Amino acid sequence: MDVSNILASHAAKYQSVTVEKETPLDVDAGFLTVTDLTPIDEDSYQSNLEDYLKSTARDGIQALIAALYGLPTQPSPDGALAQLPEPTTKLPRAKPLPKPKPPTKWERFAAAKGIQKRVREKKVWDEERQEWVNRWGKDGKNKEKEEQWIHEVKANADVDHDPVKAARDERTSRVAKNERQRLQNAARAQTAGGEREERKKDIEKTLASTRISTASMGKFDKKLDGEKKLRGVKRKFEATETSVEQEKQASLAVLAKLGSGAKGPRKGKSAGDDVLNVRKAIRTVSKGKGGVALARETHRKGAKGKRGGKR
Repeated sequence: MDVSNILASHAAKYQSVTVEKETPLDVDAGFLTVTDLTPIDEDSYQSNLEDYLKSTARDGIQALIAALYGLPTQPSPDGALAQLPEPTTKLPRAKPLPKPKPPTKWERFAAAKGIQKRVREKKVWDEERQEWVNRWGKDGKNKEKEEQWIHEVKANADVDHDPVKAARDERTSRVAKNERQRLQNAARAQTAGGEREERKKDIEKTLASTRISTASMGKFDKKLDGEKKLRGVKRKFEATETSVEQEKQASLAVLAKLGSGAKGPRKGKSAGDDVLNVRKAIRTVSKGKGGVALARETHRKGAKGKRGGKR
């Protein structure tokens, strides 16, 4: 019985698990991703887009599954689990690099003096015990003065002097001093960053104020290197051509303000709220003499004109 036709139809129905392309697929099992670098076939892409995308996706998934089956596995209650390797694709950082911390007071001093940082060992040799002991912490070398069985006491020491308590107080004071210096360094670093930001904001505010102080709102001023464009600063100008009705309304509004100012300031408003300051105008015309002197002089000039007319 010839079954070659049946096998051929079965092979045509189910594609091979081996994906062969001109450009090999880039499989990253760590991220479960497949990158296809093969150029797009324009004829297949334009003639039947759906079948072309399904074929490309099938090849990528088949290559990924074949790579997963080649990984080592470990048993679990849910079945065998593949142990994913380390990813090979380099992804960009989600956040910017952290800013370097400002140097502490000791670091600045060490840099000025050329002192190299030396890491101290955690263990030191104890001659009495003939063994390595901790430098700090439990049974540390720094507590040997407190735990020794004999102490040297000065001749002028107090009667109730306790050498063990004195050694313990000296050690705790050193610890407190180191902690205080650490907090001061942290506060100094935080203050330095805050002062820098405040100074930057003040400079930007001053620059914005100086730019809008000119008639063109800084449009024709010389720009500095790296200066940002100032937004939200615009100057409004009245239209050069308006209709007769608009010009009439504007003139009537000015005349109304002048008329209200000539009668004196209204209640609740000062003389400076009106467009025309009547008192200042009278004081300027009369050269500081006042309104009575100005009226008397105006009346005198009018009387001279009448006499001249009779001649």
